[in-house]
Amino acid sequence: MRLLTKTFLILLVLWFSIHTCVTIIDGMNNTPRNADLGVVLGNKVNEDGTLSARLQKRLERALSLYQDGRIKMLLVSGGHGKEGFDEGNKMRDFLIKQGVPAGAIITDNQGDNTLKTVQNTAKLKSDYHIESIIVVSQYYHITRSKMLFRKNGFDKVFGASPNYFEWRDGYSLVREFVAFYTELLPA
Repeated sequence: MRLLTKTFLILLVLWFSIHTCVTIIDGMNNTPRNADLGVVLGNKVNEDGTLSARLQKRLERALSLYQDGRIKMLLVSGGHGKEGFDEGNKMRDFLIKQGVPAGAIITDNQGDNTLKTVQNTAKLKSDYHIESIIVVSQYYHITRSKMLFRKNGFDKVFGASPNYFEWRDGYSLVREFVAFYTELLPA
């Protein structure tokens, strides 16, 4: 029994290690092709209404893609945070202040999690003629996000992440490992 448990644990650590390496490499591959839509996944808005550094870096990455002509439109998606702000509205306001026309921004304040953002984006697919997407988030979030978009009818999905790293990324890699395989389970 001990040998079986030990073997299982070794295989689990090996599986986690390989998955994590793939996630990091995929998430840091910042050479996305051109796309119809850039989807910026939300994150914390501070209590004073300012964007968290993580969220601002995501928006700056999306902004650079937009300014370079890599994406035609932006969708900013987030929920209503415990701080009392709609993340999507705050993200939109930031982009408008940076010179993005309001007509080039779709705001989703119902994107409480990645799956809801994907489902909300899928509802817009035909209205906005969305054939391709660049999802913008932290590097550890890209692989699962792309998988969810593909599962929901998007074939051309690319990722872009900001050059922003924190100590909490280690925790986030573990969380994403669990979330990735949870999303593969039947509904």
